[in-house]
Amino acid sequence: MSTQTPGAAETTRIHNIGYRTYDGPRLGRAYARRSLYSQSLRGAYGLGRSAKSKVLPMILLGIMCAVAAIMVAVAISVPTMKDLPVEYTRYAIIMQALIALFLAAQAPQSVSRDLRFKSVPLYFSRPIERVDYVLAKFAAMASALFVLTGAPLVILYLGALLAKFDFADQTKGFAQGMVSVALLSVLFGGIGLVLAAFTPRRGFGVAAVIATLTITYGAVSTVQAIAWETGSPGAVQWLGLFSPVTLIDGAQTAFLGATSAFPGGQGPGAGAGVVYLLVVLALVTGSYAVLMRRYRKVGL
Repeated sequence: MSTQTPGAAETTRIHNIGYRTYDGPRLGRAYARRSLYSQSLRGAYGLGRSAKSKVLPMILLGIMCAVAAIMVAVAISVPTMKDLPVEYTRYAIIMQALIALFLAAQAPQSVSRDLRFKSVPLYFSRPIERVDYVLAKFAAMASALFVLTGAPLVILYLGALLAKFDFADQTKGFAQGMVSVALLSVLFGGIGLVLAAFTPRRGFGVAAVIATLTITYGAVSTVQAIAWETGSPGAVQWLGLFSPVTLIDGAQTAFLGATSAFPGGQGPGAGAGVVYLLVVLALVTGSYAVLMRRYRKVGL
């Protein structure tokens, strides 16, 4: 900063106001990506945010765990029971309404605010890039869903061991259940983020996620029931390809030994199960590709 003394020709003073350049370590893209993932995962449960933001996700997590704890209590208190009231692979399907509500509330929170307040270009200034943002948000949403769906399975497993049920059977079922909810978390997380990323309005994102998960499941289940009652059981397994919930149901029935919720319990066999798995993978990779394309535009 320079000043001139009045009346003195060409007299200049230099003032050092103490600005210094940063000479510390440059942590780079990996650190920025991890920080964004951690911040997004914590934000999904309201951690680091206002108390109001914690209410819904914590209530939903509490209900998911409380129902599992009640099942454990029933299994322990009834001496004649030799197994849990519900299979590990069935729990997330039974509690799908709560999972859909959690995703509908938290997916828009993860991405819509950045779009609404036009802060995305700030993320894409050095060192973070578009791929880092998408990967961090995708992984955080999938991880948040995995916590929501995996924690009750841990409670069921510990309760089964406490009830002294067969260790080998329970461990196998628990492992199958964790694989199932991991697949569900990645699929639902991708779909939820894609729907939320196309509108800066959180309310629209919430409605889009709920409608996609609930309407497709209701429609597919209804048509499956009609096909079963009208003597077309072969169509039941293929109709399951058109809803995220039934996709997971069919995939775990084919490969994880789960009991299907399809009419008549007629889940897909190994051959159709390959198609289910391919569709799930296609939706996951497609969600990632759509998010990358979306943030190519909004990041400018």
